[in-house]
Amino acid sequence: MKVAQLRGVAAYLPEARLDNEALAAVFTKWNAAKIRNKLGITERPIAASCETALDMGVQAAERLFETGVVARADVDFLLFCTQSPDYFLPTSACVMQNRLGLSTRCGAFDVNLGCSGWVYALGVAKGLIESGSARKVLVVTAETYSKYINELDRVSRPIFGDGAAATLVEASEEDYATSDVFSGAPTFGGFEYGTDGSRADMLIVEAGGSRLAKSDETRVVRDAKGVVHSQEQLYMDGVGIFNFSLNVVAPFVDRLVRDARAKGFEIDAFLFHQANKFMLDSMLQTFTERIESSKFYNNVETRGNTVSSTIPIALIDASRDGLVKPGTRAMFCGFGVGLSWAACFARLPENFTVAPLD
Repeated sequence: MKVAQLRGVAAYLPEARLDNEALAAVFTKWNAAKIRNKLGITERPIAASCETALDMGVQAAERLFETGVVARADVDFLLFCTQSPDYFLPTSACVMQNRLGLSTRCGAFDVNLGCSGWVYALGVAKGLIESGSARKVLVVTAETYSKYINELDRVSRPIFGDGAAATLVEASEEDYATSDVFSGAPTFGGFEYGTDGSRADMLIVEAGGSRLAKSDETRVVRDAKGVVHSQEQLYMDGVGIFNFSLNVVAPFVDRLVRDARAKGFEIDAFLFHQANKFMLDSMLQTFTERIESSKFYNNVETRGNTVSSTIPIALIDASRDGLVKPGTRAMFCGFGVGLSWAACFARLPENFTVAPLD
């Protein structure tokens, strides 16, 4: 049988950078070193005022095409993961299909998920391929959270950056006896998902949709323990999200790692959503299943938290740093806004292709 393979990845980061010195000038009780020590971040890419998530996603996809890993005419499905769409309707994926010059026989839709979205989209791509509905699926992730954040918000603004990634998932050329990643096939699988909508208000932009229209009242700026925002801007309960990562995501990861090892799948690289260094380091310390810190990758210093694009961007950087290469056995885990979480395992094929980012 044909299996779905993680075949290639590319990314795009906007030119502008928000560094800690600029933040310290706004948040005068902090200095640049304190911000770095707290979050592990020194700078964040920030989209231009006229640059949308769709624009950045197109740039990432074009960089993937430049590698030669796939011809645009051969893409038969497009998944665009974003919470920063150009329009309420149509779906941004339809606009992107045209901008990229993909075939009109190409399916396309948006995935409205944040930090877990790339893993969710991989699961959808695998299903499309192994059901015979598609052969080459382009997964694009892109966010411009900076446009939702109040410049005085000292909880969210130091964390989030803007960026995009493009990932090719395609059917293998060879047939395999099984599509089970744990049995040696160069594919990905072992997907597990989680959702807790009762805590949706921990990371939210309240106004602007059908539930709460924009008004003079929703534009009023409030200060909720350092989260300076209006209802039209991003609110994040930083403590609540941190506790969620330790109390829900960490045990979830522990169980999956234990189950994978029981099946003989030893993991070479752990690529998790790059929330911030403090959160990732804290999670690592709670795992009962021992994970070597050298395998637990972190690239947040010059990338910031680019939401749905953090894991594919980390995949590119980990390839540059030698942790990831063809044949690598990896675990991917995304978690955050929703609240939503997801994880899967991958065995990268020998023809795995990476477009360098820097």
